Amino acid sequence: MHKRRKIAALTGAALAPLLVLGLSVSPAGAHGWITDPASRQDQCAAGTVKCGEIKWEPQSVEGPKGLKDCAGGNERFADLRDDSKGWKVSDVGSSATFNWNIPVPHATKSWQYFIGDTKLAQFDDGGAQPGGHVSHNVDFKGFTGKQKVLAVWNIADTANAFYACVDVNIR
Repeated sequence: MHKRRKIAALTGAALAPLLVLGLSVSPAGAHGWITDPASRQDQCAAGTVKCGEIKWEPQSVEGPKGLKDCAGGNERFADLRDDSKGWKVSDVGSSATFNWNIPVPHATKSWQYFIGDTKLAQFDDGGAQPGGHVSHNVDFKGFTGKQKVLAVWNIADTANAFYACVDVNIR
């Protein structure tokens, strides 16, 4: 009986560090996404559209700067580039305000908004570190009808950016 207790105690002592490490490891709580009008990742997180892993990490669409990809080059979030998923389209006028939720701030170089290869707007932040929420009013420069807006948050001190796509109907 004494031998079993000793083995159990040694086994418990050996496993305890692994359990503590396993419980304390969680995905990065970074970084930001557009909540209004609802971006594709916001719709996934809300359950509006059925998606894979992105529903748990709407803030994590990060990839190298310079991409034109709703998933930021990340295959785990490939759902975001699927135009046939039934994304909710937000009705907007000739301009719209895009609201970002920023749970983890980063020094910011710029924010860019595109329809296709056309840059609609760029907001330079010169290294400022936004917190909480950021809003930008973007003019659609003569575009009308259903469009996919790609928003890019370029980080100042890394080679990466955060990406969000928003489906709009410009009236």
